[in-house]
Amino acid sequence: MSTPGDLNPRELWQQAFDASRIREADYSTMSGIPLQPVYGPADGSGPYPGEYPYTRGPYASMYRSKLWTMRMFAGFGTAEDTNWRFKEILKSGGDGLSTAFDMPTLLGLDSDDPMSLGEVGRCGVAIDTLADMEDLYAGIDLGAITTSMTINSPAAPIFAMFIAQAEKAGVHRARLGGTLQNDILKEYQAQKEFVFPPRQSMRLVRDTISFTAAEMPRWNSISISGYHIREAGSTAAEELAFTLANGFAYVELALQAGLPIDSFAPRLSFFFNAHIDFFEEIAKYRAARRIWARWMKERYGAQLERSMQLRFHTQTAGVSLTAQQPEVNIVRTAIEALAGVLGGTQSLHTNSMDEALALPTEKSARIALRTQQVIGYETNVAHVADPLGGSWYVEELTDEMERQAEEIFAQLDEFGSGSILEGCIKGIEENWFQGRIADSAYELERKINNGQRIVVGVNRFTEGNDDGEMELLEITNEDEARQLKRLDMVRHDRNQAAVDEVLAKLATEAADPEINLMPTLIEAATTYVSLGEIMNTMAGVFGRHVEVPTI
Repeated sequence: MSTPGDLNPRELWQQAFDASRIREADYSTMSGIPLQPVYGPADGSGPYPGEYPYTRGPYASMYRSKLWTMRMFAGFGTAEDTNWRFKEILKSGGDGLSTAFDMPTLLGLDSDDPMSLGEVGRCGVAIDTLADMEDLYAGIDLGAITTSMTINSPAAPIFAMFIAQAEKAGVHRARLGGTLQNDILKEYQAQKEFVFPPRQSMRLVRDTISFTAAEMPRWNSISISGYHIREAGSTAAEELAFTLANGFAYVELALQAGLPIDSFAPRLSFFFNAHIDFFEEIAKYRAARRIWARWMKERYGAQLERSMQLRFHTQTAGVSLTAQQPEVNIVRTAIEALAGVLGGTQSLHTNSMDEALALPTEKSARIALRTQQVIGYETNVAHVADPLGGSWYVEELTDEMERQAEEIFAQLDEFGSGSILEGCIKGIEENWFQGRIADSAYELERKINNGQRIVVGVNRFTEGNDDGEMELLEITNEDEARQLKRLDMVRHDRNQAAVDEVLAKLATEAADPEINLMPTLIEAATTYVSLGEIMNTMAGVFGRHVEVPTI
């Protein structure tokens, strides 16, 4: 019997592949040519998918074992409105949910806050209290489906509400599977939905990492997000480098809290953009896996394979969509989605054709999901792992992406005197990240404006721009009024003495950086304390962050 040391990389891969559960499919081309699950050098040399440093994919069998999760992003109006859309997505074949929150919720504001006026339910669902969270997932078995929540500064209290409503519905927290975005560093760098200063925000991230490591084995405590960095205007290489640097910062944060690397690293996940430069995007994903594996093993001492295997969600590029000729966005989204699949994504959201104009209608969201289903079930691209591996072009792009990212890591290491965590915080405080992104955004816009970069319907091929209007989803003032009425009823019916007591407890514990706030946040959620009340209480201790503009 051969031992692992006697086997070449191809034979080691074959053993791992044979141990996989392979889904039933006709693994041949439409002409009947049989397709091997992977291709590589004739001498059997690697690397292969599932083999360190995972350039070719984190798993040996890749999509022959399981297609990526088709996780559609949805949220609008009230929780009841979004619950209906969630059920439509599941009925149409979606197998994962991703929740979009409105701007007041993303900023930790209640719907009746004066700053929320006119924004309630507009760009996502409004969540004020546990009552809304109960409506949001009513009739959906959270023990059987994974859920993602795209929220950052108020991530901990929203997560507490999610846990509280699941357990109230009979699903213990240990059974919950899904992802909390919870990536506060990129908020300061790109998306700007921050509330507290960076170090105080990082304390909440630490608390969620520690809590899930101890109590929620199926939950990803952070989705380290390059998506919003890219949407703000960064290059692909900057998206790659800034995202992984933020990931390293969270690793160092957890290590400082005393967590062993392999106790939390397997539950870290990533979220990347799929932009329109097809091959560059594929190379970006391949380079990301390679870099993460090497740093986790060599710098942070990870031993488990799962700690080194970068897993990521992909969303097609919203910023690539155009208000002109919006049907053409279906083509853009299909190409971008294909790049995500050929790059080895673990889950995928496809944007809808009308999203440059409004939140998607039911019809456009269904077309976006069907785009994934065509790729997954009709094209056969999922039959072979890393089919572009070995391409001179793709391999060179992958190497160059890695080289540019390492240059940025070296700068951040220098900023932080050997700590990527301190380097990231200093880079935020000195507007280094913001400046880099702004410069890249300006350069791209300059090329579009002078015609160096062609965008169909914008600076070329504009025939058809004046065609008839598309039917759009409309969020009305009546929707906002319904949410305000709901919040008022909850406040009227709850036990105010219990609310006051738990908020006083939260303030006391927030002042002690050694206390994990998640248990008290869950207690506050079950008492129907509102999101704004929780955030204001913590802001009274932490303070609020005000960005100093670059001049």
